[in-house]
Amino acid sequence: MILAFAIVLICLAVTALVLAGVSVRVLREYERGVVFRLGRVTSQRGPGLIFLMPAIDRMVRVSLRTVTLEIPAQEIITRDNVPARVTAVAYYRVIDSTRSVLEIEDVLTATSQIAQTTLRSVLGKAELDALLSERERLNEHLQQIIDDQTEPWGVKVTTVEIKDVEIPERMQHAMARQAEAERGRRAKVINAEGEFQAAARLNDAADVISRNPVTIQLRYLQTLTEVSGNQSSTIVFPLPIDVLQGLVSGAETRRESATDGAERERLDEALAAARAALEVGTGDAVAVDDAAPALPASRTSEPTV
Repeated sequence: MILAFAIVLICLAVTALVLAGVSVRVLREYERGVVFRLGRVTSQRGPGLIFLMPAIDRMVRVSLRTVTLEIPAQEIITRDNVPARVTAVAYYRVIDSTRSVLEIEDVLTATSQIAQTTLRSVLGKAELDALLSERERLNEHLQQIIDDQTEPWGVKVTTVEIKDVEIPERMQHAMARQAEAERGRRAKVINAEGEFQAAARLNDAADVISRNPVTIQLRYLQTLTEVSGNQSSTIVFPLPIDVLQGLVSGAETRRESATDGAERERLDEALAAARAALEVGTGDAVAVDDAAPALPASRTSEPTV
């Protein structure tokens, strides 16, 4: 009798342990449990320790972690009739596990199909330039469309990114030539802008010099100082006749006041050289005037020294 009672107690304990093992579930922080009681949804459980009624309740685990969905490469034709091969990736997570389980069992497959269809539909309406340069805007547009379609399932699509766009090789060569031509155009525009600014500054400098003719002589002297440091070449520098005339007048004044014979001889030689240069310059000016009478008579020639 006592032995039979002990066996019954042992059987009851084993049965209780088995029922407890079947009834108790532990859910992680990123998991939720949808409990079906006789086929009907009761509530969403978790995370932590939950209890189920044996043989009556059935629980389905749903992960709330973000899932990375690789969208297979899609062959599209852009709005400007350029074939392209586009690959993308989408990130989504379950926000309502009850709706997700009720509406569809394989959320990954359904989301992938919707993403592929949306990718072909949206990118086929975009031009190639927009597809290459406006990816952020296209990504946001794709994310909104896919999220609107998956929202009834309790799925939130957080991000859609276009990873790669492959175009035919001949189109790549054409785009390279276009980019090279564009860079050449920009270089010419920048060069023209530089020439324009330099001409404007030269015009301003001419206005300043025209107010005092002595400044042009100072510029001549400054230029001579700059080029005098190079001893490896011969420099031909034009000298205005006005400068020579001033030198001749100064030499004549000094000759009249000079008393030393050696100094007068040296001044005579300088005056002879200056008058010879003036005669050469005047002869050139006359020749130019004769060859081109349309030029104004007041033009001054500059002999080469």
